[in-house]
Amino acid sequence: MQTIVIGHRNPDMDSICAAIAYAEFKTLAGFTDVVAARCGNTNERIDYVLKKFGIPAPMLVTDLSPVVRDVMQPKVICVKNDSPVYDAIQLIDQKGLRGLPVVDGENRCLGLLSAFKITHHLFPSRDEANSARLVTASIHDIVATFGGSLITGKLGTEPSEKLLMVCAMAQDSFIPRLRRYKDKQVILFVGDRPHVQLLAIEENVSAIIVTGGLEIPEFISESARSAGITLISSPHDTASTVLLARGAVRVERMVQTEYTSFHKETPLAEARQVAAQSGQFIFPVIDDEGKLVGILSKSDFIKPVPRQLILVDHNELTQAVRGASEVPIVEILDHHKLGGFSSHTPILFWNNPVGSTSSIITMCFQNAGIPIPKAIAGLLMAGLISDTLNLNSPTTTPTDKRILAELAEVAGVDPTQLANEIFAVGSPLLTMTPAQAVSADSKVYKENGYSFSVAQIEELSFAHFEQKQEALLEELERQRKIAGLIFSALLVTDINEQTSLLLVRGEPAFLASIDYPEKSHFIWELTGVVSRKKQLLPYLLKCVTRMKNS
Repeated sequence: MQTIVIGHRNPDMDSICAAIAYAEFKTLAGFTDVVAARCGNTNERIDYVLKKFGIPAPMLVTDLSPVVRDVMQPKVICVKNDSPVYDAIQLIDQKGLRGLPVVDGENRCLGLLSAFKITHHLFPSRDEANSARLVTASIHDIVATFGGSLITGKLGTEPSEKLLMVCAMAQDSFIPRLRRYKDKQVILFVGDRPHVQLLAIEENVSAIIVTGGLEIPEFISESARSAGITLISSPHDTASTVLLARGAVRVERMVQTEYTSFHKETPLAEARQVAAQSGQFIFPVIDDEGKLVGILSKSDFIKPVPRQLILVDHNELTQAVRGASEVPIVEILDHHKLGGFSSHTPILFWNNPVGSTSSIITMCFQNAGIPIPKAIAGLLMAGLISDTLNLNSPTTTPTDKRILAELAEVAGVDPTQLANEIFAVGSPLLTMTPAQAVSADSKVYKENGYSFSVAQIEELSFAHFEQKQEALLEELERQRKIAGLIFSALLVTDINEQTSLLLVRGEPAFLASIDYPEKSHFIWELTGVVSRKKQLLPYLLKCVTRMKNS
């Protein structure tokens, strides 16, 4: 079972650093197959921190919705299209299967072979009994099915239609009957009856199979050799030999080419719906090249998905990676307001009103008595500094201050110097497109039946704001309409001056509820406001309530 530690969509520094650090904590605590992930792109500041401490970015995961490959059977029992049906029968019998997928020499799926189809071939209806003697197969495959030995002649490998005939009648009856099939490749099954064997050689049959493991006289062997007729010895009696020989027909003659298959990345919910309406016994699973990579049976749909989630820096599914609701969530570590999350089973849920999730992860190490690796301590410092604006945000607590000092000692890094380095890297207004700036750290909230988004970017000053403001407002409105939100907001924070500008596009009734000083159309001055979580979000929620009650 893989455990994925992942932050919210459009991850910020704290979300990325917390995911990496908690995955490391779980691993050091003895848990296996724990990996850190992200469900959005990093930015220049995050990349700088990761490079500084020599840690790669977490793997990118944009959708965790269960797919077919999560529950398919990867070890596939299949049969090649040029194999004798006899081989397929053995596999079906040994493994207790209802059928097999059929593949070509490059493992591309060609169709299905059902046990029912084979049974019909071996035991046809009375009306089709005469045609049952016609078998399209190679003499090589026919002999292989009953383990025969070549006495003389050749065992051709090319399949062709052959007529299986048993000599169980008087000589006078046998010859006229044999001559009726002059246009067929006759394979004669006969016991120790040399006179019949000679007659068959004279009539130029395709092959003679002497059954029962009986001795074949030398003069019969010589006559067959001279006439160019293949002579075979079978260790089984005539009835058994003929029955086995009929299994030499190649699988490709019976393959069902109209069938339902699934791509390995097909959403499991979609596959389940298709399979429920199908009478097919198995469903081949293929890759982009059409090659067989797995098998899906209807019972596989009830298997648990082999992964589980630990959410960090969020607890609302609207902010989680797509598909999170379809995967077991076993832990949540967060410092935001509760978002109405519920689960079917008890889980570890640590919600602590500190300034960053990185502070909570640090406490996990400390409570467990596990030393924090130096590089991880550096990452946790970066996450804490970023989320608390270097301890200047009103969300900062005495616990954050203590933890930052302790992490600095482990990492051997000065917090003020690290903060200066982080915030000096790349102005979001200059290095990001308007779409990136609006969505890079955007969170969607639901309140009182309304949905809205709030994003935030930090700048060292508002020097570049004026030239970007119109494009930012247009992008906010575009994203709001696409998502069907009541409003979309962007908080642009000046870290040095500890103040912000709020850009909002939304319904006129909501805009009218904002009572901060308006700097210009759709832009308000929020002096002293730097925290989205503790200052802005509670205010916006009041505005939503005020609008609803007006």
